[in-house]
Amino acid sequence: MLVLEFKAYGKPDQFTGIDEGIRTTQFIRNKAVRFWVDGNAKSCFDLNKYSAILAKEFDFANKLNSMARQSASERAWAAISRFYDNCKKKVAGKKGFPSFQKDCRSIEYKTSGWKLSGDRKSITFTDKLGIGRLKMKGTRDIGFYQLDQIKRVRLVKRADGYYVQFCVSADRSELIEPTGSAIGLDVGLKEFYTDSEGLTVENPRFLRKSEKTLKRSQRRVSKKVKGSKNRGKARVILGKRHLKISRQRKDHAIKLARCVIQSNDLVVYEDLRIKNMVKNHCLAKSINDASWYQFRVFLEYFGKVFGKVTIAVNPQYTSQECSSCGVIVKKSLSVRTHTCQCGCVLDRDHNAARNILSRGLGTVGHTGTFGLDSNNAWGDQTSTLVGANLPEQVRS
Repeated sequence: MLVLEFKAYGKPDQFTGIDEGIRTTQFIRNKAVRFWVDGNAKSCFDLNKYSAILAKEFDFANKLNSMARQSASERAWAAISRFYDNCKKKVAGKKGFPSFQKDCRSIEYKTSGWKLSGDRKSITFTDKLGIGRLKMKGTRDIGFYQLDQIKRVRLVKRADGYYVQFCVSADRSELIEPTGSAIGLDVGLKEFYTDSEGLTVENPRFLRKSEKTLKRSQRRVSKKVKGSKNRGKARVILGKRHLKISRQRKDHAIKLARCVIQSNDLVVYEDLRIKNMVKNHCLAKSINDASWYQFRVFLEYFGKVFGKVTIAVNPQYTSQECSSCGVIVKKSLSVRTHTCQCGCVLDRDHNAARNILSRGLGTVGHTGTFGLDSNNAWGDQTSTLVGANLPEQVRS
């Protein structure tokens, strides 16, 4: 499934209709959760039927397209089913009991309620919200795909405007020549990652570099009177600052992951539990700023696109274990050089990256050599996670 995004252009009253549709979507989703909590829903079909009942009870809900109402109820069931799955897996800690949504930012249509123009440069929404025709601008060509390939259409509200997203049913795959190389990656805060060859990539620290600007924007919001137009304008500016940082992180992760995957046939990295790591309040901001998980998601995605193998290994003792002799050398976080009695002296992260690679090679050693042709590529599936259940591997 591919997601193509375009910037939407229209009049203020059209955007007002989008805002009304977003509030209606949130209303239906929350009512569906309450319907399930009261014990009246046993499946997604029950929630879909309930969305039709809500349309008869509330006039504003009836303005929204019927399939858009079903999509809202399906969002509620997605949260419910995730809660059931976590209970069955006996996930430690909170299981994610479905809660009421407070800040919805999108509407999702299925196959009705919208119509593309002949030149595919505008889209018209035909429900009773009054959205009408919106012009679209973007770098992708939606005309390349057939109409029956478009399964969902979303209207998304962001700090810098409104966007139209198309969920297209298409498989993306590209064939490239095998490189015959394998690499292990050790992510960190000092350097974004260090590979098994000793090469490092600088940590961009987008949040840290923009922190001064963010604080100034936040102060301007705090100084304005609540409910005033000036406060609303200041909030929009603050939102755009945060949105820029988010896009910088995503762009950095995409470009770096694509480069790593295209340059290697096998990529091994740590299976980090970011949720547990950010409990350290001294490092939480830096860990979130590094965005390791987003980098991992795109590694696995491009691994599938280019037919390469990606493996997540257990990170335990990768920094303590000597990559030459296997002896455990205890060291604190402040010690950045690995020195072993066997004579091995390496940078701490370089030593960890070599251990990560060796664990990955031990996992796929039975598959053969790296010199595979493009028709017999490894990466037809997502990453292999050593020592964990398959459903816990990838959550994109």
